[in-house]
Amino acid sequence: MLFKKFFPLIFSYFALIVAAILLDYLLHLFGFPGVGRYLGIAGTLLILLSFLYSLRKRRLIEAGSPRGMLALHEYLAWAGAMMILVHSGIHFQALLPWLAAGAMMLVVASGHIGKFLLRRSREALRNKQQTLAAGGLSEEEIEKQLFWDALTLRLMTQWRMVHIPFVMVFVTLAILHILSIFFFWNWK
Repeated sequence: MLFKKFFPLIFSYFALIVAAILLDYLLHLFGFPGVGRYLGIAGTLLILLSFLYSLRKRRLIEAGSPRGMLALHEYLAWAGAMMILVHSGIHFQALLPWLAAGAMMLVVASGHIGKFLLRRSREALRNKQQTLAAGGLSEEEIEKQLFWDALTLRLMTQWRMVHIPFVMVFVTLAILHILSIFFFWNWK
């Protein structure tokens, strides 16, 4: 049962890797390997757009529903990560880009894990509430019974305490990578 609930997230994570490999293969097959260089820019822009969810969540923008913005965040970040993986390719020319790509994959993984944990906690709380209500307990008794479960759910929502530092490491490494490109660029 646990695997069945976690499978879509595992599938999404590995589909990201497979999609990047397939796109890279197709670009090489059709003679466009240089396009991967520009996919890094496009992927970065998509990931930056995915931060609209964070702005919406903090009420810095009013557009869109939180749920819709979360879905947009997930899709844009997935597509951006896939493009950046194609951009990074299998080239071992520098350590910094690989560190940035590895940090990005940690961010994607922590996002998948957080999504799974939150969904599972909310479902468990909702099921327990329905069971208690079906047992004839009053709203006050149900609230008392669910106090610790609700507290656990609240703690689960704090998984961002792990996700956000990963994001900051990724952003820092990505910025350093971008700056190093300009620093080491052959301007001739």
